Amino acid sequence: MSNLTRRSFVAGGAASLATALAACTAERTADYYGSSSGGQGALVGVSMPTKNLERWSRDGENLKTLLTDLGYQVELQFADNKVEQQSSQLQTMINKSPKVIVVGAIDGSALAPVLQSAANLGITIIAYDRLIRDTEAVDYYVTFDNYNVGALQGKYLVDALGLESAKGPINIEPFSGSPDDNNARFFFSGAWDVLAPYVKAGTLVCPSGKMPASVDDWQSIGIQAWSNTTAQAEMENRLNSFYSATTRVGAVLAPNDAIALGVSQALDSAGYGPTDWPALTGQDADQANVANIVAGRQSMTVFKDTRKLGERCAAMVAQIIKSEQVEVNDTDSYDNGVKVVPAYLLEPVTVDASNVKEVLVDSGYYSAGEIGL
Repeated sequence: MSNLTRRSFVAGGAASLATALAACTAERTADYYGSSSGGQGALVGVSMPTKNLERWSRDGENLKTLLTDLGYQVELQFADNKVEQQSSQLQTMINKSPKVIVVGAIDGSALAPVLQSAANLGITIIAYDRLIRDTEAVDYYVTFDNYNVGALQGKYLVDALGLESAKGPINIEPFSGSPDDNNARFFFSGAWDVLAPYVKAGTLVCPSGKMPASVDDWQSIGIQAWSNTTAQAEMENRLNSFYSATTRVGAVLAPNDAIALGVSQALDSAGYGPTDWPALTGQDADQANVANIVAGRQSMTVFKDTRKLGERCAAMVAQIIKSEQVEVNDTDSYDNGVKVVPAYLLEPVTVDASNVKEVLVDSGYYSAGEIGL
């Protein structure tokens, strides 16, 4: 859509072609964003957690482009993974009286006071990909089916390790996401529900003892801020303490690509290679990780097409500004501790070496050269 809306046409000598193309553009705009542009020039705030993770940088810039193409003014801020900085940036946005603020929260429970000040002024808040907890002042949530993200990771390991017929024991090391990110619980819960029966049966074992007793203990293996360096240090500690030349890790449940990248660096340092590289999961389809999949250093990633997430979020913003009904498809799942937040969920996709070209290159997300194909 953004290519069409940005495209200009030379009228001289091609009036009929320009008219037809303009009609197609108008029809596509109406189909996705509503029957009229409405609210031209309205201010929209976009607060993203950091530029240091590739996906958040992509998301922020993409959303700004989509909203600008719709005719809105956009103030985009990245908070460098500092909660106080994000709160300050949000207050600055609120002081400018935007119609809508889109928030990718660093800490899902830390923004209640500043967002309440926005609600008091009638500003609509959309939580973007991370649920904002413990406040009435969040109106909508747009994300992927986060439980299914974890389930896809768990199912991949079941197939890759042949767990349905394997006698085991197979060594696995699990990780979960940042303890302050509400999504991390959903990711781990989805994977746990798939893998727990094999843990209970003794097919999967965890030599480090870092396997939580239940999904409720997911934070015990969380990697703060999804840091790849923290994940690398933790994996190095587990490998040095519990593994040897004869005791090898067979699988690593990594909830996202930043953590998977740290794990792969630790595995490489410990001497793992093509013959004993463990099954390793991920999420986000970051460029370095997709290149690792092509090179055989990561088994899979869960692709959440953030282009579609941005398009859906922009559609919700437009519906709010035009006082239209906001489309959601889940009104039950996301209780933030104060209210159930109406949500729109998109479906994630498993990517591995077998479909990486089809899903990521043919769709234009990456070029073949960018990921080593």
